[in-house]
Amino acid sequence: MPQNTKLKPLNKWMQLISIPAQMGVVIFLFAYLGQYLDEKYQSENYVKIFTVVGVFLALYNVIRQVNQMSKNEK
Repeated sequence: MPQNTKLKPLNKWMQLISIPAQMGVVIFLFAYLGQYLDEKYQSENYVKIFTVVGVFLALYNVIRQVNQMSKNEK
């Protein structure tokens, strides 16, 4: 049984460490999509809009994951 108690904090840290990588991937993909649309439609607004949307989605994902982790802790 002591092994199980050691894995739980390690698992929690792994989830916390992976959050910045997930945020970076989401923001990058939305910015890339915006850049693609800017080039396709000869505009400069899509990259700004999609980057902001990506930031908000990434933050929403972080808040959701942290809330889920705190529920599982109880």
